Parts: sequence; C-alpha cells; structure tokens
Amino acid sequence: MIDRLEDLPVVVIGAGPVGLAAAAHLHQRGLPFTVLEAGDGPAAAVAQWGHVRLFSPWRYNVDQAAAGLLRDAGWVEPDPEILPTGGELVADYLRPLADLPAMKPAIRYGTRVVAVTRLGLDRLRTAGREATPFLLRLASGTDLRARAVIDASGTWTTPNVLGAAGIPAHGETTAAGVVTHALPDVLGADRDRFAGKRVLVVGAGHSAANTLLALAALAEQAPDTKVGWAIRSTSPARTYGGETADALPARGALGTRLREHVEAGRIDLVTGFSVHQLAPAADGAVTVSDGTRTLTVDRIVSATGFRPDHSITTELRLALDPIMGSTRALAPLIDPNQHSCGTVPPHGVDELAHPEPGYYAIGAKSYGRAPTFLMATGYEQARSVVAALAGDWTAARDVQLELPETGVCNSNPILHDNTITASGGGCCGTPAADTTTTSGGRGLATGISGGLLAAPLPLVGTSTSPGTDSAGGCCGTSTSPGTDSAGGCCGN
Repeated sequence: MIDRLEDLPVVVIGAGPVGLAAAAHLHQRGLPFTVLEAGDGPAAAVAQWGHVRLFSPWRYNVDQAAAGLLRDAGWVEPDPEILPTGGELVADYLRPLADLPAMKPAIRYGTRVVAVTRLGLDRLRTAGREATPFLLRLASGTDLRARAVIDASGTWTTPNVLGAAGIPAHGETTAAGVVTHALPDVLGADRDRFAGKRVLVVGAGHSAANTLLALAALAEQAPDTKVGWAIRSTSPARTYGGETADALPARGALGTRLREHVEAGRIDLVTGFSVHQLAPAADGAVTVSDGTRTLTVDRIVSATGFRPDHSITTELRLALDPIMGSTRALAPLIDPNQHSCGTVPPHGVDELAHPEPGYYAIGAKSYGRAPTFLMATGYEQARSVVAALAGDWTAARDVQLELPETGVCNSNPILHDNTITASGGGCCGTPAADTTTTSGGRGLATGISGGLLAAPLPLVGTSTSPGTDSAGGCCGTSTSPGTDSAGGCCGN
C-alpha cells in the first residue's frame, strides 16, 4: 500500500546551517519532518573548519525561524557584532538548535543517503508520479518514504580537483597522500603536517588566502617552512579584493596582509600556473608541473573550490544547468562570470524548482559549481521552499533578504579583536548603516565558498576615496571584474 503524501514527513538531507534552518521553518509551519545527517553531530562539515573565523558578524549568521525557537527556550544570543569562528557557530547556535525538543527527535545522525527516487518508479515513468512518495535509500540498506525532499547536503565532501581541466591532473590520484583539501588547521591540529615543509597552496579564493596567512604565521615559528602559492590567473588582484576600501574590514584586511606577505617574499607567488602533472620526487616530495614550469614541494593544499554531487538523484527528473550544475532558472543569476556574491539577486522556490515536484536542493548545493553562495541566501531559500510546501505561495514568492545595502561598513574597528564594529559613528564617520530589505541581493560572505577569515587577523579601517558611489555607501565598494561589489567575497 502506498502511503498518502500528506501522512509522510518532509525529509531534509543535511543538518548544517541551511538544513537546520529548513527544519526550523518546517516546525514553524506544523509540517512533520525528518533530518538525515551523515556526520555524528550537527553541522559536521562546519566543525571541520571550526578554527576559521567568518567575515560577517552574528546578526547575519542566524536564521530567524531558528532564532525564534531558541529564544523561546531561553537562548542567550551572542553579541550581534562579533565575528564567530566555525566552531563557535556550531557550539553557540547550531548545536543548541539541534538539541531543542522540537528538533532533536527528528534528527538522525550517522545516516547517509545513497539514493533518492520515487517509490516503485524510475524516472521514465510519468503516470501517478506527483502522487507517489519519494523513496530514500540509506547506506544501511533501510528505505524511508517522504512527501518531499529538501537536499541541504552541501558540497564540502566533493572538492574540485587540482587539474586545471576539471579532471584530475596526471598523477594526482597517486599523489593523494601529500594533498590536503581546503582550510587545514595549519596552526593547530595539522601543524606537524606543514611545519618545516615546502608547502604549495593552489587556488585564488578566500580559502586559499586563509591558508596562506596561516602558513606565513607558521613560517615565523618554524623558519624552515617555505610557502608557495600557485594561481591560474596572471594577477592576484581578485584575491586581494578591496583591501582598505572593502565594506567588510575583516575581509579587506585579509587581502592587504596577503599582498604584504607576497611583496615581502614570505609567500612565493606563481601566476599563470595550471596544474597539469604531479610526480613523485626524492624523500617523499612531489613535483607539480604546468607543462612548462616545475615546482618541487612536500605538501599541497588544494583550495580549488567545490562541486555538487548529484549522483544520489539520478532517478529523479532534474533540470540541471549544463554549466553550473544548479537549476537552469538559477544559473544565470549566480554565474560567476557575470556575478559576485554581492550581485546575486534574492531567489526562492520558483528558481529552485525541478520538473520533479517536491524535490529541492538548497544551500551551497543549489549553486552547483558557482562560488557565490551566501549563508543568508540559503536561509531565505529554506524559508521560501518550506512556505511553498505548506501551500503558502504568497509567502514563498515574497523573496527578500534582510541585509545592509552596502554590506557591513566599519565604524572604528578594533585591531586584533573579533568585533566588526565598535561603538560610535557609522562607516566613514557617518551614522551606522541601517539594516534594510534589499532586492539587489548585496550581501555578506558567510558561506564556505568565500566567507571565511583566518583568526587572529588585525582589522583595518575603511576610508572614503574619490569615485566612491554615494548611492552604494561610503565604504568604497568595487564593481570591477572579478571583485565582489560588496567587497570581494567570492571565489574558491
């Protein structure tokens, strides 16, 4: 007997920030739900980069439905101006949220989904499809049924390869033992892996920048440590970003310090380098070649971004963009060739819908290979999709983002502190920017794709410069190619 859809739960895949936000909205709407998390606790992926600090303060990192549930339980909210680490995001927000009585019984840890289909139907069968439950097969062999599926599993477990052509470089698989993926804990748990070694970081995004700064700090402690940086572009300008003109001072400081290390020779930058081949060398080292030049190193950090894994949904009818790997409707809105994090417009259920009714990928996975995802955008996706599943299409299509028009302007940043603003005037000496609803989608880098800041990192002030767009705020945001219009948040 086939269950009636309305008697089944909505299944959420992934108990990260966006998956738990979806669960909070489902509870708020009175819809039964089950959350399946492959890790052994909430936000297991975030915990792996728990040593890294976000660019944006707490007030932009919390979903409102989730915050409402927590406040009802007596939650003490973190200081909204503090920049949390990934570990603090888990400990002070996501774990308390997952442990609430309204949430905890519905979350199953150590549960990996290996396939999603329709009960008794492959993707060729059309008759009765919309009224047929989803079937989710788990790695344990158990089958679950669902009225709808919200896939918030992210992309953390499927990093891009080193090979510049999108496939592994020659010898990359054999050299896996010397390759570490993005954001290792260079100054903490992973220190011994890098201290005194020749380390090459490959990638031009903020994940690469974070790791390079940590390695530069390690080289001060262990002088035999040598730091190299290889990028495909001919200039590191995109990674440096807005620097002192950045609307997010912490993000600007990242680029400024990185540039200083490169110019001082503490980081050896190699431009125009596309990884073609890796080969073993003496004493466990490896050579990395672009076909013309060869670098010999002991360790490689691959900070080349992430890609979605759609293999579990091959029996669903998905309309995936052939380039981005997102939905076709969303692709032109997030294409990194045309957009940065700050220019991606708000979007919701209509842009996330597939020909398969009731299946939605939200969060980082919804963006496919585009590195322009923001955590706050994921929260709005969750709200919109859940509203649609509840039949409230007016709310589902009323897509907005509560973000400052110019990102976060600095008002007297405190050096060596984890606050983004201090008491006093607003950015550049004007009143502090109000939080307003914007349909332009200018936002903050709060996702793994580009919203991270290695800690500790001195913050730098912002200043007014000639040519600053008065309508866009006084922090001197940039809209040049390859630079985020809210300050340069994008790109792994």
